[in-house]
Amino acid sequence: MMKKYFLLAFSLLYGLSQSQIIRKYSNEFLNIGAGARGLAMGGAVISNQDDVYSPMWNPAGLMAIEKDWQGAAMHAEYFESIAKYDYLAYARVMEEGVFGVSVVRLGVDNILNTTQMIDAEGNIDYDKITKFSQSDYAAILSYAFRPGGNPNLDVGVNAKIVYRNVGKFANGYGFGFDVGAIYKGENGWKFGGMVRDITTTVNFWSINQKELSTVVNGEEFNPAPKDKMELTMPKLNVGASKLFEINSSVYVLPEAGINVDFAKTASLISTDFASISPYAGAELGYQKMIFVRLGINRFQSITDIEDLKRKVSFQPSAGIGIRYRGLTLDYAITNSGIGGSNFYSNFFSLKLDMGAFRND
Repeated sequence: MMKKYFLLAFSLLYGLSQSQIIRKYSNEFLNIGAGARGLAMGGAVISNQDDVYSPMWNPAGLMAIEKDWQGAAMHAEYFESIAKYDYLAYARVMEEGVFGVSVVRLGVDNILNTTQMIDAEGNIDYDKITKFSQSDYAAILSYAFRPGGNPNLDVGVNAKIVYRNVGKFANGYGFGFDVGAIYKGENGWKFGGMVRDITTTVNFWSINQKELSTVVNGEEFNPAPKDKMELTMPKLNVGASKLFEINSSVYVLPEAGINVDFAKTASLISTDFASISPYAGAELGYQKMIFVRLGINRFQSITDIEDLKRKVSFQPSAGIGIRYRGLTLDYAITNSGIGGSNFYSNFFSLKLDMGAFRND
């Protein structure tokens, strides 16, 4: 019976993908990640993120929470505070696994709406300037478990509900699923993989035609039915890591891997079927209290606007962290990755591990 339902769902989604709009960067805000640790390491945490921030990288990592519950909060601002990114999460250990819930918001607030500023006779009235927000929200329910009780294999699933709003002009709802796994190999190696939007994430848009027509050449805007639905295609992230103990106090944890988009993008390796971009990062820890992190990802082939030559761009990142008992404060800084760009983003995240407090 379950097989029949799966085949029916797959057939429906496949049919939709052939007739609806597939957008390369739909719901891209969910690919940013969360937690200053992972962001400082350039996303090199697919196999080693082991806390409440795991749902944004690999939900299987929730299984590393061994006792009680964890809570987390993160705040970041982009482009001189124009855009704000926030994340809240909670995870609790259950009898057979770990359950988590996360909320994400990326928004640009106080956007000026000047569509009514000039009337039909050309008169300007600044009192008619209003403001609106463009915001993306997601609620994520996660569950991680060990299939068959296998101590070497952790599996996790995300169920996502997405709400996107463009003031009073349009709003959309979406839903989708992610699946991840972490395998603990020999000699301390870990291998992780996550498929985002594994069934494709469907977004249904509702458009206020009257309001939107005021900014589309003053003409009636009437999109085709297929333009009111968009699909987010699957993405694959895989990585491998290993912890190296330098001495009893110091360790190094590196990870390297690849991100695969099933679409043609500006990645270094890009075809009509898939695009591949490598990433790498590392964490240096001292007595599991002080952490220094570096990372690099988002390798792309771009055209320089000055000399029109092709060049490779990438996104570097770095950060630090400090932990006291069950409380961890992390910081990360990243560059936009566009050649010569001075756009830096700062991330601050906080984690409360109640299990660590009670162990003390």
